[in-house]
Amino acid sequence: MSTLEPSSSAQTASPRFISCGIPELDLILGGGLTPNRLYMVEGMPGSGKTTLSLQFLQAGARAGERVLYITLSETEEEIRAIAESHGWNLDGVQIMEVVPDEQALLPSEQYTVFQPDEVELGETTKAILAEVERLKPSRVVFDSLSELRLLAGSPLRYRRQMLGLKQFLAGRQCTVFVLDDRTATSEDPQLQSIAHGILTLEHWHPPYGTERRRLRVVKYRGVPFIGGYHDFRIQRGGLTVYPRLVAAQHQRAPLEGPLASGIAGFDELLGGGLERGSSMLITGAPGTGKSTISTAFAVAAARRGERAAMFLFDESPTTLLKRMAGLGYPLEPHLEAGQLTIHRIDPAELSPGEFANRIAKVVRDEHATVIVIDSLNGYLNAMPDEKFLQAQLHEMLTYVGAMGANTLLVSVQMGLIGQMSSPVDASYLADTVMILRYFEAEGEVRQAVSVLKKRSGAHERTIREFRIDEGGLHVGSPLRDFHGVLTGVPMYAGGPEPLMRGRPR
Repeated sequence: MSTLEPSSSAQTASPRFISCGIPELDLILGGGLTPNRLYMVEGMPGSGKTTLSLQFLQAGARAGERVLYITLSETEEEIRAIAESHGWNLDGVQIMEVVPDEQALLPSEQYTVFQPDEVELGETTKAILAEVERLKPSRVVFDSLSELRLLAGSPLRYRRQMLGLKQFLAGRQCTVFVLDDRTATSEDPQLQSIAHGILTLEHWHPPYGTERRRLRVVKYRGVPFIGGYHDFRIQRGGLTVYPRLVAAQHQRAPLEGPLASGIAGFDELLGGGLERGSSMLITGAPGTGKSTISTAFAVAAARRGERAAMFLFDESPTTLLKRMAGLGYPLEPHLEAGQLTIHRIDPAELSPGEFANRIAKVVRDEHATVIVIDSLNGYLNAMPDEKFLQAQLHEMLTYVGAMGANTLLVSVQMGLIGQMSSPVDASYLADTVMILRYFEAEGEVRQAVSVLKKRSGAHERTIREFRIDEGGLHVGSPLRDFHGVLTGVPMYAGGPEPLMRGRPR
């Protein structure tokens, strides 16, 4: 079972399951919904319960099933307005609007959903059961449990009613969604115990940016579902779910040979290039050339006929195109040929799960072999909580590597010279670490590059000067006559020609 390979059709469930109407959610659920069971969908008002339930019913209608939406909280006009906002016409979906009279809300009234012999059915309950008997639906949605609690009158009667409702509908081959808006003062574990599955929807507002949404499968009897939180978005067309990456479930053989930059000095530092399926962290102060180096790797891959994708948090695509053209790396031909794609990422509008799924889609569907994330600082700003960054980043790097692609991470260190620091330490996650530094010599600010770490294969341990000009990237010989280059305050003890002169090799 794959977490990230849904087909275009909503009917993706395996033969022993039925689709919930969202292919990615079916995959999270281990294949779909076990039919003829009762499921609870929990979430605060506005979390997406109604939209999800309408997608569930429409999937049944498309399959030729009879489906019924029983609303005790919203009017039929409101339900149809929600559907219209998503471009749906609800063909084949029967809506039953149940509006109990004023007497039904009095504490003295004793209503029941399922008919015990000793209790008389109220008019509201009679109408519901009569409609189910008449229509004989295979999918039913009850919206919501809050109104059923009011009709029951007491917690004990309410639990008995829900158990009776489950037995009544299961005996009529119905798959049921009951929606709970969590307006009760506390959770009811006894009620949750009778549900075959429980799905929780959450949404919250970070201090800055758009609201974030996520879902979690709390319980699903007898099915190995994908646990944990999965981000989702509500947009026109319904819920779009972004399953949490599970790298262990994916594997693709990498291409032969190392991943080279095409720049002799850099490839020599890397021992011939990067191992396929590995990751590299390029870190240094602002302006040292991190983005340019990562783009050079992407361009080299495009020139070899491979595909590369760049995800930009900080720099706009227009600025990148102009800057690289001025350095002798025109990107437009590769963009037009489809060998290179540039994705502008707004961290205020994108959740971490959605971002990870975008990268997974590019690697899986477009067979990209080089992924550039520029920068890691922007990715950090997209996180709702910093403490989860490294775990999610590790899973994403592992997934890309398992698919045979390389990830280049750009990290901007704080400071220009001397002691510098990073907002997050990702050096232990990356297979290779390249560090860039400024240093002063002969009254000029110069740049140096070195490879501090490479997990697989040999690499140079020298520090080389490099220069960026209109002719591109140039790497010089090792700075053997300098000491303290990485500190930004080097000491020189060599001859008169220690630095790059004329055209470097």
